[in-house]
Amino acid sequence: MSDLIYKKEVFQIIGLCMEVHNNLGHGFKEIVYKDALEMEFENADIIFDREVLYTVNYKGIILPHRFKADFVISDQIIFEVKALSKGFSEEHIAQCINYLKLSGNKLCLLVNFGEPRLNYKRIVLENSRFK
Repeated sequence: MSDLIYKKEVFQIIGLCMEVHNNLGHGFKEIVYKDALEMEFENADIIFDREVLYTVNYKGIILPHRFKADFVISDQIIFEVKALSKGFSEEHIAQCINYLKLSGNKLCLLVNFGEPRLNYKRIVLENSRFK
């Protein structure tokens, strides 16, 4: 298995996610978890941006559809929050890949607070022609 990128950062983020999940449990809407995570990130002095908009440039023209990532951590990690009762779908993974292609970042962390146990997935985009 190859080395995981941003291993230390992901470990810290997942630890904060566990803190939020342990305190709130499952069953809330995504926005509640995002608000709690924002507080945890601030308390941990993690540099982040919330609700980052990405546009698609097609042949020099910005297309009308935009993509909004929940968080970008330290300008490196896309962090997407879900509150799904049945886990991730291919659509959620595709959403992360879109963010990675548009941002030029290599890692998206997809976290689900909607089940009794916190679940997460690392999505890595090694090569992108959208850099």
